Amino acid sequence: MNFRLVIGRMGLLFALLGAIMLGTAGLFGAVELLGVRRDPDLTGIGALGAAGLLGLLLGGAGWLSCRGAPSYLGRREALLLVAASWLMGAALSATPYFLWAHLDRARAGHPFRWFIDCYFEAMSGLTTTGATVLSDIEAMPNALLLWRALTHWLGGLGIVVLFVAVLPGLGVGGKRLFNVEAPGPSPEGLQPHIRETARWLWYIYLALTVAQVALLWGLTPLDLFDSVCHTFGTMATGGFSTRNASTGAYAATPMVDLIIVVFMVLAGMNFNWFYKVCKGRLAEVWRDPELRAYLAMLTVGSALVSYAVWRSADPIVMTTGEEVASGLGASIRQGVFTTVSIQTTTGFCTSDFDRWPFLAHGVLVLLMLVGGCSGSTGGGVKVIRAWAAFKILLAEIEHVFRPQVVRPLRLGRTVMDSDLKLGTLAFIIGMAVLFVGGSGAVMLLEQMNPASECNYTTAATAAIACLCTIGPGLDLVGAVQNYGWLSGSSKAVLSVLMVLGRLEVYAIIVLLSPRFWRDR
Repeated sequence: MNFRLVIGRMGLLFALLGAIMLGTAGLFGAVELLGVRRDPDLTGIGALGAAGLLGLLLGGAGWLSCRGAPSYLGRREALLLVAASWLMGAALSATPYFLWAHLDRARAGHPFRWFIDCYFEAMSGLTTTGATVLSDIEAMPNALLLWRALTHWLGGLGIVVLFVAVLPGLGVGGKRLFNVEAPGPSPEGLQPHIRETARWLWYIYLALTVAQVALLWGLTPLDLFDSVCHTFGTMATGGFSTRNASTGAYAATPMVDLIIVVFMVLAGMNFNWFYKVCKGRLAEVWRDPELRAYLAMLTVGSALVSYAVWRSADPIVMTTGEEVASGLGASIRQGVFTTVSIQTTTGFCTSDFDRWPFLAHGVLVLLMLVGGCSGSTGGGVKVIRAWAAFKILLAEIEHVFRPQVVRPLRLGRTVMDSDLKLGTLAFIIGMAVLFVGGSGAVMLLEQMNPASECNYTTAATAAIACLCTIGPGLDLVGAVQNYGWLSGSSKAVLSVLMVLGRLEVYAIIVLLSPRFWRDR
């Protein structure tokens, strides 16, 4: 194992994150000096700047101490580097919150007084989960609100994919890093060189980001700051908002919902499709079975949830606490927004869906598990795996009564070989085991605290929401709740589930194997 190379690359990544923090702090410092947007709490700028300096110092030290190390990045080194980047990158990203808590001594019961709370928030940001420990988001300084949203945006396509895009000289190692981190099975390259692929993905990501910011800023009452923060949460399918009521704070402006829904749908798609559309290969994209299945799930799921809300006749409780009559129009608006938000694993909320009927809950939980498309910023099992598993199931049912028939299984024009079948089923089983283990661990840990009111619905949906990087669950972690009341040990378990879900299990689990650490 080439540990020196891993430490050196980690140093460069820390330096990159530190530079981004310093740049954000400098931006808000300039804004304050120019009087463009006043913030009554300037401790956030100081905390972000100090954390940025720490990142540069640690990163520079790691890189300088490992100069001259062999440059070959093998498979094991790539796995270790990706896993360490997320685990340690979250720790560095949590530092501004922790420093703010200790600079803001006048505030009693600070939500970030313990580092595990900071780590949970940072990991939730980078993995685009959107779960939060905060009960009063609007009390945060503007600089930290932007940093919080920026962790979403950086983690959306992946901090390591960004690293590959900006760092020359990785060679075949860059391809290994990309393939370990890229979401979904068998990521398809856009360009012959993996660095060019990473750059193209970021160009597309940036173009969609700019487009949404322009629409929110130009067509809705949101100012530039809120437009940027909500766009980062949308394009990363993360869900961090600057408002306590999430996007429900803008319920009076339907255009906000419409724009966010459209871009959530786009963010849940495979980014390779956008590249093909730009090259005029629209017919090829439309023939993709994953796209059709994704759009069908969104359509059917939205219809079922809207119908359930409408038929219940109970008033819709908004995230602001306001009650709205569950007429057909309101039910469709809330049903579509919530369904798209949940399936794309964004987690923005406009209404308290925890109060909705059982049918709506069942559909939403099912869509939580499926998630977005492969190659998207969304989490979950991924549409292509769910579709493949369904076709395998149908084939096995047919084999029971027609064992003599041998028919190749296809996903579009691709024949599913035994490796793809086995990989799909193994991944789904792995996710199921992690869900059961995670929810059981949270339930057990909370039972050790006599003051905890955690029940299995809460523990189970918290595990699903973190493993599938969604954010809100049901009951005590529902749309209008937060994770701040959980014990530190439960937050640690859920933080691990977040990174397991974001890196699709194997990149973290492999570190537990003794054989991984042995010399070849």
